[in-house]
Amino acid sequence: MNYEEARVYLDEISKYGSVLGLENMRELLVRLGNPQEDLKFIHISGTNGKGSVLAYLSTILSGAGYRTGRYISPTLFSYRERIQVDEKEIEKDALARHVTAISQAVKDMEERHAGTPTLFEVETALAFLYFREKNCDVVVLETGLGGALDATNVITTTLLEVIASISMDHMEFLGNTLGEIAVQKAGIIKPHTQVVSACQKEEAARVIEEACKARECSLRTVRENRITEVSYGLGEQRFTYGKWKEVVISLSGSYQVKNAALALEAVEALRKLGFSLSDAQVYAGMKKACWRGRFTRVAKEPDVIIDGAHNPAAALELQRSIELYFKGKNLYYVFGVFRDKDYQKIIELTAPYAKHIITVETPGNPRALPAKELCAAVKKVNPSAEAADSVTAAVKKSLEYAGKDDAVIIFGSLSFLRDAVNAISGEGKENE
Repeated sequence: MNYEEARVYLDEISKYGSVLGLENMRELLVRLGNPQEDLKFIHISGTNGKGSVLAYLSTILSGAGYRTGRYISPTLFSYRERIQVDEKEIEKDALARHVTAISQAVKDMEERHAGTPTLFEVETALAFLYFREKNCDVVVLETGLGGALDATNVITTTLLEVIASISMDHMEFLGNTLGEIAVQKAGIIKPHTQVVSACQKEEAARVIEEACKARECSLRTVRENRITEVSYGLGEQRFTYGKWKEVVISLSGSYQVKNAALALEAVEALRKLGFSLSDAQVYAGMKKACWRGRFTRVAKEPDVIIDGAHNPAAALELQRSIELYFKGKNLYYVFGVFRDKDYQKIIELTAPYAKHIITVETPGNPRALPAKELCAAVKKVNPSAEAADSVTAAVKKSLEYAGKDDAVIIFGSLSFLRDAVNAISGEGKENE
């Protein structure tokens, strides 16, 4: 099949939804020659911050001369950005070729009643095949959902596990307490490996420590008291973390300093594992790292920010960033979210800061909360709200309302942020 046919095939698979468990994934990979066994991994789990940490580490490793694969989800601007080698997206012909092989393996599984892989399982297998073909030295791998039962957790050749900040999200799949969720996130930890963790709440920290002890792993944890001399800014931020002096990062958001500190702890662990990462390469990679969609400024006069604050923990960080960067300014929101998220809490944390809020329905997703229903919930906290018929209409209205010294914050579900950016630039969908 060609690229267009491969994309149609992947769209058809998406109807099977999401299923946690490793049985189908293992079955599929056996038929594909277990490409993951020929790779080395840095595996990242957590609730918020996974992608940012992945961006820091993969950029540093590529800059240091290691051929580095990165696997991320969801993606914002191009389907192919989920699978990259040294920051270059998988080629269309490579995607088509590997999806063709995977489709034959899936057909064989179905004919033998050995299960039907989900879209995420097929995409993960596709990534493994491509990374092996490209002879990657290391793959920085982000979990999709949870950890223990996530399709990415079939890997057995992990060098380092990184656990970003853990908070309450996806409770219907992962558990109703922070401890239960932490058990799932810590499920990626393999015996005798190195583990690096963000500074966690006590309940989650205890789970991670116990998992490391049981599997005889060494554990490094971010110490927030070592983060000093912080200088915040929308285009550039600086901080010191222990021996790392005057670290410059280009990612905005109050939370990015903590994510960067976690990446620096991971660098120290990688050095212990024998990776040659000079101080200069680390500093350069930290500054170069880009992660679109996490408090990213996409326009000026007025400032327009896009942010994937789709759960309460992320909304709290968005609230802090608003207070940090836009105190005293008139704020206009474009807000859309899935109905299975704790949108009431997100509203409580963010709505009071806005002069006006325009709600949208995330297009083409059955999980989306209708704009009018979301608007009604918003009005209970901030009566200055309206529902828009489309993302494009909402963005255009917000830009009409805002003066050049004001700010527009577009946030919530990651899945509509590309449409929002395209509305700002006046472009259609990016070539995928």
